Amino acid sequence: MTELKSSLVTALDEAAAKAGLTVVSVAQSSGSDGRPTTAIQLALPGGDAGRSLKLELSDTFEFDKPHLLPELASHLAEEARRLRNPRPECCVTLGGIPLAFGAFEWPFHRSTSGADTYIVHGEVQLADGGMRGLHVKIAASVTVTFAEIIPAMEQPYSESFVYNAIRKTIDMGQLEFLKSGNRQPVPVTTRYYSRWQKKFIFTETDDKARLAYLLSKVYWLSGVLGANQPVWIADPRDAQYLNTTEADLLRMAGSEAGQGLLALDGEFAAPTPALMARADEFRATLEASLNFTKPQFNESMRAGKANM
Repeated sequence: MTELKSSLVTALDEAAAKAGLTVVSVAQSSGSDGRPTTAIQLALPGGDAGRSLKLELSDTFEFDKPHLLPELASHLAEEARRLRNPRPECCVTLGGIPLAFGAFEWPFHRSTSGADTYIVHGEVQLADGGMRGLHVKIAASVTVTFAEIIPAMEQPYSESFVYNAIRKTIDMGQLEFLKSGNRQPVPVTTRYYSRWQKKFIFTETDDKARLAYLLSKVYWLSGVLGANQPVWIADPRDAQYLNTTEADLLRMAGSEAGQGLLALDGEFAAPTPALMARADEFRATLEASLNFTKPQFNESMRAGKANM
């Protein structure tokens, strides 16, 4: 790691240590546009050897600046908490679809099609514990104008809103889960950002929707995928997605713990047998949500019976 042990990596070592993370490996890589990148694998000290997260930055990126360092530190602190989840790459949608995010080719790169946009490619797998092999290949795009509100077009500053835009697009039935297929577009537009409130807003939710989300999250990520290991309830990424606060998510989890559905330990929760007994309900919701993402055809037109 002679050339790679640059100021970027040295500064990242220090930032990761402050967040309670350790740098497992550093490697030279390249983005989807061929530009050189530095790929860093992060883990918790003494944590599960197979539980790590990848951070990929432009090789020339300098984050050790007053307007960039605080947000990077916040991102790493959140990643440290997510790494305590049994499947840190997983989340759920409001429709109850468990997802695994992977193969993202950070950072953003300028579109080669002539459009005035930045693009990042990735893949989202259906993570329901089965072997269906369903996934969505993603091409998330941000306009050059919209990019002006983002501190940097790099992973730590973009990952949360990109993942939430993908979840929102799935909620709207505009991404289809397939066994193969081309990349599907996810436009991240200014409609997701309030310049007045200076924050992202993806979905307006009420207590009922947030409660259903939390129960679904704990059922799938802990009960089905995580061998009942607790998952982080107060995730800021979820709070952004649901347009609420981490404190409110904890409040709701505490209420459900009192109802015997969640076993709460600080900011983390695992399912009780009472929650796992509702498996048929969660799986029916999943199937309904997956069906909503499939193109709907008019059967009369398909049969040639409709008037044209």
